[in-house]
Amino acid sequence: MDRVSSTMKQVSNPLPKVLSRRAGGGGLEAERESFERAQTVSINKAINAQEVAVKEKHARNILLKASLGTRTPCILGTHHEKGAQTFWSVVNRLPLSGNAVLCWKFCHVFHKLLRDGHSNVLKDSMRYKNELSDMSRMWGHLSEGYGQLCSIYLKLLRTKMEFHTKNPRFPGNLQMSDRQLDEAGENDVNNFFQLTVEMFDYLECELNLFQTVFSSLDMSRSVSVTAAGQCRLAPLIQVILDCSHLYDYTVKLLFKLHSCLPADTLQGHRDRFLEQFRKLKDLFYRSSNLQYFKQLIQIPQLPENPPNFLRASALSEHISPVVVIPAEASSPDSEPITDLVDMDAASQSLFDNKFDDIFGSSFSCDPFNFNSQNGMSKDDKDRLIEQLYREITALKEELENFKAESARGAVQLRGRASELEAELAEQQHLKQQAQDESEFLRTELEELKKQREDTEKAQRSLTEIERRAQANEQRYSKLKEKYSELVQNHADLLRKNAEVTKQITVARQAQGDVEQEKKELEDSFQRVSEQAQRKSLEQAEVLETLKRELAASRQELQVLQGTLESSTQARTEQNTRIANLEQERDRLSQAAEQHSNKMAALQAELQQLQDTLSHEQKSSRTELEMLQTQLRDKENTEQALQQRLAEEQLSLLQGTVHEAKRMVQDSLTRMEDPAHVSCTGSADCLLSQTLAASECAERLQDAYSKYLSDGAAVGSLLPCLALFAHLVSNTLLQGSATSHVAPVEPADRLLELCKQCGSEAVSYLSTLQDPGMVASADCSLVTACLGQISAIGEVGGPGGL
Repeated sequence: MDRVSSTMKQVSNPLPKVLSRRAGGGGLEAERESFERAQTVSINKAINAQEVAVKEKHARNILLKASLGTRTPCILGTHHEKGAQTFWSVVNRLPLSGNAVLCWKFCHVFHKLLRDGHSNVLKDSMRYKNELSDMSRMWGHLSEGYGQLCSIYLKLLRTKMEFHTKNPRFPGNLQMSDRQLDEAGENDVNNFFQLTVEMFDYLECELNLFQTVFSSLDMSRSVSVTAAGQCRLAPLIQVILDCSHLYDYTVKLLFKLHSCLPADTLQGHRDRFLEQFRKLKDLFYRSSNLQYFKQLIQIPQLPENPPNFLRASALSEHISPVVVIPAEASSPDSEPITDLVDMDAASQSLFDNKFDDIFGSSFSCDPFNFNSQNGMSKDDKDRLIEQLYREITALKEELENFKAESARGAVQLRGRASELEAELAEQQHLKQQAQDESEFLRTELEELKKQREDTEKAQRSLTEIERRAQANEQRYSKLKEKYSELVQNHADLLRKNAEVTKQITVARQAQGDVEQEKKELEDSFQRVSEQAQRKSLEQAEVLETLKRELAASRQELQVLQGTLESSTQARTEQNTRIANLEQERDRLSQAAEQHSNKMAALQAELQQLQDTLSHEQKSSRTELEMLQTQLRDKENTEQALQQRLAEEQLSLLQGTVHEAKRMVQDSLTRMEDPAHVSCTGSADCLLSQTLAASECAERLQDAYSKYLSDGAAVGSLLPCLALFAHLVSNTLLQGSATSHVAPVEPADRLLELCKQCGSEAVSYLSTLQDPGMVASADCSLVTACLGQISAIGEVGGPGGL
């Protein structure tokens, strides 16, 4: 396929080549200069101001390889110089900023160059990225003709260049296997997440160009058969090729992300994919009905319903869309793209021999002596030459038919092989995914069973320990009550024993006093008797006196004897009472001894119970420590899970804030987009959007306050953030659109407030995204801007703006 042009030229005009080969040929420098001239001619023919589609043969000469001659190979286009220096040197001399059709055809050729050219084309073209951006802004000021088309196409080309610069693993034609797709993301979920967003942006630019081209055509007429219509539709073939691959890779990446991340995190991705799916399906359907595309490309049809990413098995139902380009149908005016059939030495020798047979061997020695060649006249030579031309033409047509059939069969076989490889890769992926899920579920089930058994065992042990502890507690309470009762009885007995001992002591003391009195009386009586005898001996003379004294003494003695008898009787009674008290004491001593023995037995039983209780408490304490250890482990696991949940919630919040900020920034960018100038809106719609955005801002502030007080309330904050970004973006776009139909001063004020509101919203979201400043985030400035926008809309009224 890369040496068609030179072979066709060689076959179609053999005589000059033979003469040149016989004469010795030119040098390598001459061939290089000839190549540059041919390259310049091809570029100028492909990029011109005529409103017709770019011819495929001119674009192919810029891209593909060919062979000039049989021995000295030369590479045309970007593959010859391994870059795009010649292309840009020629393009820089073209007035792209002065002719929209010329710029449109340049975009078409440059798009094809990025897809099928040498890998260094991207590197050589990056230095012109700013020029392309300036040219896009310049053409964006034109709202009619090719102006908007060129602006959007240049944005698409810049997006394509940036995408391939960030992701160098993706080739320009986006063709890669599932394994290469996994390697492009380095098997990192964060890289896959970012890659999906970049593909969404890439596909959004492709769809925007698609829709703009269709909107610029009058579809009520057969525009696809006119030269002007084909000039606008021709670049869409490259867009269809890009979109088919981007759609396929987006589906596969979303299934991969849903297998690693929660579904709520990817809600924005699913919404964006659903919107692009509907647009792409409609555009593919409308394109397949155009006569122009039916001759050039087989456009696949997307399924009726989008893939269900929440069901992992739905990946097996996904069929990669395959775009088939017939070998002979790259362009109505193009030459067939086939593989070059080189002329080997045998065929060349055969051609030389045939030449010698016709013109004679003398032609080899003097190729310019036409008067002595086999004695033939000039008319015979002309007839032979014409005959050779006719034969060569017939052979060329036959060769073209054969090559076309071969290429068509090869394309069909390659397409079928690609489909089978894709199906095989999908089946293997599904098998591996099912095995992984089965192994994961089996491991999780075993862990759950083990945890359940451990929990049940721990519950049974805890229940048994509690029951035994309760029984021991009851027994201990009863023993404690009985012990308290025994101690009380023992104390009563001790008090009674003390009283009895005290009474005995008092009685013994009284008996001692009586005996001492009796002894004193006896001593007094003996002393009196002795005195009386002495007096009776000494005072015999005074017997009368003594008799009187004796009578008195006898009388006193009788009184003393009566007193002694009373004392003796009291002593007897006291002895009887002491005997009774001693008996009572003996009885109480025996009772106390019995109580002591009983209390000793109870103390022994209590000690035994205490030992048993201590042993059980020790065992219970050991089991309790084990349970507490398990409980601490579970608490640590729960804390780790809670910490992980908090981190994931914070990551989710930051991702949502980032997406929300990107939506608002995208709206601000779209306000500056020249394509948005033609959009208009009404004040009523602006008021409704502003009111909804203000209410959402209040709900967001409430949800944000709850989140500050309770970090687990992030679930109510995320929907408010997404809705807030959506409503603010709509308000900005609606305000910008309304300013297009308003008077100059209100329009400028409204546009300035919209930009200020967008900037405040971005600042507020940036504050939320920074963990160190999240507590100081304030939405009041955004609410104030929305209120001012609403005030302008209310002043304008239904017809004021």
